[in-house]
Amino acid sequence: MTSAVLEEALKKASLAWVSVGDGPALGVWCLPLEGSLIVVTGPGEQYAPGLAEASRATVRLRGDTGGLIVIAEMSVSRLAPGTDDWETVAPQLAQKRLNASGTADDVVARWAETGCAVVRLTPEEDTTAPGLPSDSGATAPRETPARNETRRPYRLHRVRGADRPSR
Repeated sequence: MTSAVLEEALKKASLAWVSVGDGPALGVWCLPLEGSLIVVTGPGEQYAPGLAEASRATVRLRGDTGGLIVIAEMSVSRLAPGTDDWETVAPQLAQKRLNASGTADDVVARWAETGCAVVRLTPEEDTTAPGLPSDSGATAPRETPARNETRRPYRLHRVRGADRPSR
């Protein structure tokens, strides 16, 4: 049984942070469908290395305010072209694909020809929303010469005449 928070986050998801194994979490656009997320990856599409071959992935979802609200382990299943799942899911996903050249049918045909992977991410039955980390997860900024501290100019009061146009 999944938690209510996870179910609600899945319904509203348009972007998910997906990591496979020990890899970094990558932001991918997705289509929420019947309690799962549908993602496309491959040539000419978003980059998600290892997702098509994986059996499990860690998915992080955000809430209405944009902050992380749930982290869930999900099973990954690849939809094969020509199957009933492909015929129903791929056209729906293609309609949501922004900036696609051609019609939804053209996009689905291109995905099948180029070997793009359409995968379904489904939460495990016993998944509950785990406690979120107590720290922000942010790392310290890397040292760079572009980051120089500069002094701000000192002004005690407004400068007279600065807001009036010159004559």
